[in-house]
Amino acid sequence: MQNTMKTPKHYSDELIDEIKQKNDIVDVISSCVKLTKKGSNYFGLCPFHDEKTGSFSVTPRKQMFYCFGCHEGGNVISFIQKYEKMTFPEAIRFLADRAGIELPEFDAGTREMRSLRSKLLEINKETATYYSEKLWAGSGCEGLDYLKERGLTDETIHGFGLGFAPDSKDDLYRHLRSKGFNDDALLESGLFVYKEKRGVTDRFWNRIIFPITDPWHKIVGFGGRIVGEGQPKYLNSPETIVFDKGGNLFGLDIAKSTRAKNLIICEGYMDAIALHQAGVDQAVATLGTAFTLAHARMIEKYSKIYAREGELARHKDVLLCFDSDNAGLDAVKRTLSKLREVDIRAKVLVVKPYKDPDEFMNNEGIEEFEKRIDSAENGFLYEVRILEDEYDMADPSGKSQFLRDVAARLIQFDDPVERENYTKLIAGIYEISTDSFAEVVKNALKKASA
Repeated sequence: MQNTMKTPKHYSDELIDEIKQKNDIVDVISSCVKLTKKGSNYFGLCPFHDEKTGSFSVTPRKQMFYCFGCHEGGNVISFIQKYEKMTFPEAIRFLADRAGIELPEFDAGTREMRSLRSKLLEINKETATYYSEKLWAGSGCEGLDYLKERGLTDETIHGFGLGFAPDSKDDLYRHLRSKGFNDDALLESGLFVYKEKRGVTDRFWNRIIFPITDPWHKIVGFGGRIVGEGQPKYLNSPETIVFDKGGNLFGLDIAKSTRAKNLIICEGYMDAIALHQAGVDQAVATLGTAFTLAHARMIEKYSKIYAREGELARHKDVLLCFDSDNAGLDAVKRTLSKLREVDIRAKVLVVKPYKDPDEFMNNEGIEEFEKRIDSAENGFLYEVRILEDEYDMADPSGKSQFLRDVAARLIQFDDPVERENYTKLIAGIYEISTDSFAEVVKNALKKASA
């Protein structure tokens, strides 16, 4: 179904005032920032710049916030805009939905789309509760045992809302029907499969369930891992009007608000969850799909650190922490390329000799992982180092071809200063004169523009 939703260009002052009044600024901000009451105001650590002493204040009487450190301030709408990185209309919709306020629409089609979207989110929320209850019931013992064997605590399992889909044809379907949801909405949710001979059946059977949330904590889809033998090992909800596999990152709703100086991209649910459990709450994971340009744009948006007064905005370090096998290596190369398209120069966090971040954390722990964070390798230099394995570097012709291949990759950098810096660095690493390698790069540029 095509999303045709439009946004009014202007909301009335009366409507904006109502939205402000029904979203108390202390309630809204305290869900994002730990606040302590001092006198008639509230204080906490500013979410918009790094600080150790709380200079961020919220004044209930004025319904305003202000930071005495970075001088950021405003009302509840501007806070949501900045904290959630939303446009003004997005912040209005977010706060209106939070307060149960119906926004004006242009036409019936728009109202129907909003109604369906709201219904699907309700279905997903009820489904997550159902699967969670099944995990802790007798029917979910196999799934719970697996999660415990993987080292997850009860707190982590509850925190991520993990669940279990029983080996049953239509348990979830019958449950949701009993809650009053109709077949049209249930089929739109992607949680069910309809075939003429079999009727409606649950999509997920005998699987551990991972609820997938959008950046604003709403459940938009599910991932399921098979328990025992079976294919596919992982299965995701299909795309719906609330779920875009290529545009969602698992754990982003938590990671986007972290105070860490980096953002870590993993491949799988369990990798991200294991890191969060260890306190590395800046980890996100793709949803079993290749890293897309939409993912890169989300990373660009949510890794941005807002500037203090008089400074330019900058980005947190983006680290790739993928599996150490050949498939993981290929994924690193693709992801580095996509991130470069949005002008992010990522680093690579290597987990060898372990297979993945989850296995590394279970064997080495957080202190060793933090050392790997500190020693993460420049993404381009990582690619060059891996490329080196494909050539006989002891053979002059092999080394020459290797350097020509490096030059062909180096010209992907549009910035001539950046390209020159890498040219000098590569020349030094591989013991060739800068002028000679610069000539190789120059020839690669000519060849590419011919």
